[in-house]
Amino acid sequence: MNPYRGEVSLVVDGAPRAMRLSLGALAELEAALGEDSLLAMVERFETGSFRSADLISLLLAGMRGAGQPMERETLVNAAIEGGPMAAAKAGALLLKRAFSVADEAV
Repeated sequence: MNPYRGEVSLVVDGAPRAMRLSLGALAELEAALGEDSLLAMVERFETGSFRSADLISLLLAGMRGAGQPMERETLVNAAIEGGPMAAAKAGALLLKRAFSVADEAV
């Protein structure tokens, strides 16, 4: 995992999955969440007004951005190491790394 590239790892069904929010993944996430802007999307997560379905969309976008796509139903039914809290932390780190400059990524 390379944090300088914005990568985050999440263990799903016992296997580590790389995630990264590429520009294309961010655009897909905006559309999936029905947000009008990137800022509105980020604020949704920063203010804690996101739903579990939003978190799933974020994690799926990260997996697609890292070239490791997964079907929504697969992730919904998967065992995530550390449970929902680990998934939320990984999502938060994913957003942070997507908007950090390289020397702040660690």
